[in-house]
Amino acid sequence: MPNIKSAKKRVKVIETKTLRNKAIKSDLKTAIKKANAAVEANENVDVAVATAIKKVDKACAKGVMHKNKAARKKSQLAKLANTAK
Repeated sequence: MPNIKSAKKRVKVIETKTLRNKAIKSDLKTAIKKANAAVEANENVDVAVATAIKKVDKACAKGVMHKNKAARKKSQLAKLANTAK
């Protein structure tokens, strides 16, 4: 446990950021799973994929995901949507 005031603050800030990042990642994973399920069921594919791509963009913008990984995920989702058609 830190003794210095600034170190104590860093611990609190990191804890807050970790919770925020976990929430964003969890939401992103759920959206991707829903997109995959929509493709499997062949229902509302465009809506589910568009939502997932939007979540990927937001995660990238907030620094939770690297831009190259975001581009790769978006490409995979678009490819998935095109194969469903």
